Amino acid sequence: MSATLGPFTQVIEACGLKRPESTREGMANSFGKDILIQAPDPKKAASFYVDHLGFEVTGEEPHLISLHGRNINLFIERGPVLGPVLEVTVDSVEAARLRLMRLGCEVVKNEPDYPRCYVRDPFGLVYNLTS
Repeated sequence: MSATLGPFTQVIEACGLKRPESTREGMANSFGKDILIQAPDPKKAASFYVDHLGFEVTGEEPHLISLHGRNINLFIERGPVLGPVLEVTVDSVEAARLRLMRLGCEVVKNEPDYPRCYVRDPFGLVYNLTS
């Protein structure tokens, strides 16, 4: 990785993602349309998104509620509030985690048995790294 790359490009490459091409049509990344949030009461949070923002419940487990919207899927997991968490698919969660830590990212929660790892980048965005 070149030291002359901007911080965002360094994070993208550390995730193992392709660098954006010069035209919008050529942009490629592995961001999904799934967003995860954590809330102390997932049912209460889901009710808000269903009643006021038009989401539909597509799955319900004791600690996770799945919602479907027109353009995104929202997953509400029981836990402390982290803000929105974007899902990023990588070849190796562990390798991406180590590369991102070297770039100044902070591990918020590491679940190697899942495997997934929540990482906050230097700009405050939280990713759920999955493979």
